[in-house]
Order: sequence, then structure tokens, then C-alpha cells
Amino acid sequence: MAVQKENKESVKNINLEYGKIPPQALDLEEAVLGALMLEKDAVLTVIDILKPSSFYKESHKKIYEAILYLSNNEQAIDILTVTEQLRKNNKLEEIGGPFYITQLTGKVASSAHIEFHARIIAQKFIQRELIRISSEMQKNAFDDSIDVYDLLDFSERQLFEIAEGNIKKETLKLDTVIAQAIEQIKEAGKQEDGLSGVPSGFSGIDRITSGWQKSDLVIIAGRPSMGKTAFVLTMARNMAVDYNKSVAIFSLEMSSIQLVNRLIVSETELASEKIKNGRLENYEWEQLDYKIKKLVDAPVYIDDTPAISIFEVRAKARRLKAKNDIQLIVIDYLQLMTMGGDSRGSSREQEVSTISRSLKAIAKELNIPIVALSQLNRSVETRGGDKRPQLSDLRESGAIEQDADMVLFVHRPEYYRIDVDEDGNSLKGIAELIIAKHRNGAVGSVKLKFQSEFAKFSDLDTYLDPLGFDDDYSNGQVFKSKMNHDLLEDDENSEENTIEPF
Repeated sequence: MAVQKENKESVKNINLEYGKIPPQALDLEEAVLGALMLEKDAVLTVIDILKPSSFYKESHKKIYEAILYLSNNEQAIDILTVTEQLRKNNKLEEIGGPFYITQLTGKVASSAHIEFHARIIAQKFIQRELIRISSEMQKNAFDDSIDVYDLLDFSERQLFEIAEGNIKKETLKLDTVIAQAIEQIKEAGKQEDGLSGVPSGFSGIDRITSGWQKSDLVIIAGRPSMGKTAFVLTMARNMAVDYNKSVAIFSLEMSSIQLVNRLIVSETELASEKIKNGRLENYEWEQLDYKIKKLVDAPVYIDDTPAISIFEVRAKARRLKAKNDIQLIVIDYLQLMTMGGDSRGSSREQEVSTISRSLKAIAKELNIPIVALSQLNRSVETRGGDKRPQLSDLRESGAIEQDADMVLFVHRPEYYRIDVDEDGNSLKGIAELIIAKHRNGAVGSVKLKFQSEFAKFSDLDTYLDPLGFDDDYSNGQVFKSKMNHDLLEDDENSEENTIEPF
């Protein structure tokens, strides 16, 4: 006994002196595998907690793979079936033969604590992954041939994959979710403006959307020179100045100085040429000093990193949310983003699909709306008539339409030299925001005033209700959503997905 104790102490000293054993819980791995073969439904408890790679011992990985295969094929799980499956896979002898399988069931009496044990195994796996990633980071950091920003991107992506793959949200019973929904409705009712989301500052849009909703991905699309950037800048200004909502803008096309200059022009209504060359009269300097006071304290955060990757956006958005409690993110614009890392072999359509999917995931994770600008293809230019854009015009990927909760088009008829509408009303200085997709509400059309000299959008002063009621309709036409009603069944096979009034 004394010799045994002495040997154990010497082994312990060797481990402490010369190295460390990776985090592991072999006894718990054996207990979990044994419990899985004792009770047929035990696998349902751990299937979303453990993956084969979660196990430290290679033989345990193979046994768990066999158990998962049986479960997926709705077969019984016990000593005999697992042994037979391993035999079919030619892995029975690798794991120690039938005797080892039999031993596992002797390690545990029941599956009473299987979830608790499984979570410890998962935690050990996360620890091992963190050690692996940190080792790779350390090795790569000493390699001068690797770009430091590629190293940062790799590290961040690896850490995110661990978090995303191992942190699961609990399933909630319906009554719990209903209670949360009722609470949200009550909170919305307390708002004087009746908005449940982040207000855009445009009354017609807010009436249809009730504000931009949490976790929504909103796509604002249009051809070049339609005013997409001007619209989101005006909107960001409205949110920050009028409602004190923190907004983050990722500008991939324009520098932060250019964006701020446009904000200054819009706010002060001074000629952009004078802002550029600084040749202002004394009264204009006074006007500038007075009007930009509102902008100075506005909680707007601008990042003008060119060709920013989705991983960088995710990391920066998390920090901004934690530090500044941002309520909305603007991306200008989606097609200029990159996947980051090694995207060789991927088509541009696949890249854009991944980016749009990731933006939706970020919106859900941070529980805030993300507004991303997007380009339209040239088919709008070749189309006859009023050249109103439609969903099929979204550039490079159908996934944008699929992932988005809302799709809006910025349309200015006067850009195409269409100066009057069907009723002979002037369209000069008029922009139309077409809500072509609205997953959780109505689609519609909102008319806004556009001052091109100041790149500024605003509500129209007055608007006639399209149904003939003079009720200060606040610039909008609302139509029932095709997605929620069977109103337009006859149009299902229509080639053009345009929005028409009743």
C-alpha cells in the first residue's frame, strides 16, 4: 500500500512539474454512456448538450456516435444494440470489445443525474477548445508571415464558433412566452406615440411598422443616387436627436468625415459646396454653430472600416451594445461586406447569402433591429412604365429577400424624369418608400419629401388619404400583407410583385 501511495505521489509530481493534463471528466463520460444504455429516453436529455467531439476519450466518441445513429433511426438503445452497431462499423474492437460496453452500464445505477453530468462534460470540452485556440493563436502570433488582422479575425471567429455551438437557449412553454408578449403590449400601450419599436422619425413609416422591431433585419434597397444613404442618415439623426436612441453606423462606402458633413448639411440646410470649401458668411457660421449643437451630443457611433467582415461587425456590435446600449445598427451597404477568413471557392452569391444570414443572427443575438442598405440590379433601368422596383431586383442573392423581415425600396420617380403621377400631381421633390415585404405586418407605400440640395428626407406637410378620407393620413398608403392574408391569391402567378392600391 505504501508503495502504491508513493507511486501515485510521484506521478502527481511529474504532472505538476513537466506538464498539464487537458481538462477531462472520464468517470462522468463513462457514467453518461452507461446511463444512455440503461434508459431509452435518456438520449433526448443530452442530445442538444453533447456532440461526439465533446468526449475526451476516443472510444467514448465512437460509442456516442453509435448511440446517436440508433436514436436518429428510432432504434432501441441498450448494450446489445450499441454493441451490434459498433460491430457493423468495424469499431467494436477499437473501443475495447463487448466487455468494455458491459462495464459502462455498471458505472451507474440510473440516468437521474445525466443532464448535470453531460453539462460538466460539455464544459470540459469548451475548456479544451479554448486551450487549443489559444495555442494556435500563440503559434501564429510568432509567425511574421501571417497578417495580424487575419490572426485577429481567425481568433474571433474560432471563439464565436465555440460560443454559438455550445450555448443553447432553453425551450420555453407557451404560457411563459404569452406572458412576455402581453407585457410588451402593455409597455407599447404606455407609449404616447403607440410605437413598440425604435421610431424612424417618419410618421407614415412608423404608422405601418410601429417602429423598427427588435431582432428584425430590415433591408432598404434602391438604385444608385436614389438617396438610400441620405434616408438612413436622416433616420439616424431623428432617432438620436429626437428620441435619444443610440445608433451605430457601419459605413463601408463613405468615410466618417463625409457622413458627418452630410449630416451637417442636412441639419443646417447650408449648401454642401459651402460646407466643403468652408466659405461661409458670418451669419452662416452663426447658423452652423447654432444648429449643430443638437448633433454634437447625439448618441451616433460611426465605423468607416472599408470591406469590413461579418465577424468584425459582430464583435464591434457586441462591444457597442455592452458599452453604449445601441438600439439600432445601420450597414451601408451590404454588398461591400466580406465573409472574412478564407472564402476561396465560394461564389459571390454564397458569400452574400452567408452575410445576410449572419446579420439576421446578430439582430437576434443582440435583440435590436439591423437596417442594411442593398443595391438593386440594372433590370430596374430597362423596365418600362414607372420603373418601380420589385423583390426580384435585389442584387446578387435571393437570400437577402428570404432572410429579411422587411424589405423597403427607395424610389424617386423624378430621377427617371417622371414629373407627374397618373392624376397629374407633381412628383418633383417626392420620394416613395415602398414596403414590399413585411413579415409581421402590412405592406404599403409612404411618400416623403426629398430635398436633394441638402440630401434630406422629411414628412410631407399634408397628404390626401388614398381612400378619399381627409384624416391627415400622415403620408402613407397601407395594404394588407400578402404574407398574412389570402387577399391576392389570383396574383400568385403574376410576374411582377408590385404593390397596387385596392
